[in-house]
Amino acid sequence: MTTGQAVAALVPHAGSMCLIDAVASWDQASVSCRSASHRRAEHPLRRDGTLSSIHLLEYAAQATAVHGGLVAGDGGRRVPPKYLAAARDFEVHVAALDDVHADLQIDAERLLTMGDSILYRFHVSADGQLLASGRLTIVPVPGEAS
Repeated sequence: MTTGQAVAALVPHAGSMCLIDAVASWDQASVSCRSASHRRAEHPLRRDGTLSSIHLLEYAAQATAVHGGLVAGDGGRRVPPKYLAAARDFEVHVAALDDVHADLQIDAERLLTMGDSILYRFHVSADGQLLASGRLTIVPVPGEAS
């Protein structure tokens, strides 16, 4: 299991904006992450005391960043910066995360790689309940070489 600073080194965010707490498992095609950050009162995305379920997209995007870093690290390559270009088929099954008391499980599976662009399918659940799912398209930052 990968935790703490090792996970933080794999995402483009720092401090409290690094939302992934641990990597439970991963392989070349998928990653399974855990997070308890949604329970923090000082969560950086919380507004007026509420953490909207729309932010599950950020959890999924960070899981894909973690996966990209782990896969690249496995080959000793530098990870070029990438960003979330599109979210498709995004479905949420809760309005907010405030009543979700279990840790989040964020699973992302790489469906397709075209050059430096990657399509992932993701599912976010807590205690066996599906909270959100969808697909994310991750693309390189323009002008950045891989």
